[in-house]
Amino acid sequence: MLSNTCKYGIRSVLYIALNQEEKGKIGIKKISEELKIPTPFLGKILQLLAKKKILKSTKGPHGGFTLSKKPEEIFLIEIIEAIDGLDFFNTCLIGLNSCTQNPDISPCPLHERYGKIRDQLFLLFKSENIAQLIDEIKTSGGTINL
Repeated sequence: MLSNTCKYGIRSVLYIALNQEEKGKIGIKKISEELKIPTPFLGKILQLLAKKKILKSTKGPHGGFTLSKKPEEIFLIEIIEAIDGLDFFNTCLIGLNSCTQNPDISPCPLHERYGKIRDQLFLLFKSENIAQLIDEIKTSGGTINL
């Protein structure tokens, strides 16, 4: 459903949100080590999120990444859209062009059942924000370095 790149992006934003208050800007090497994501790959993800105004990037020896908005203003759908795009929510699950182009006329065998699930996922990602997830992580005692 979501690419590994997108999952890394979500984990990174959560990590930054959980740690930026006490540490301010967080360097890419620290994030990379904690989340066990190769630094060059993580750098591309974080720069993409900075370009989409989800993160702020500061260069230099004391540089790093911070959230560009409050955690309650960053919704999962923004991160997903920045990294994977929203095609997942608009295309046929099994890739039939006829279903994607004219689902009312030529739906695929899974169209009705999958459409409901896809719509629920879209609403979930649109309504869940980083602040909510942080609260749940803290309440459960979970950690982000899975």
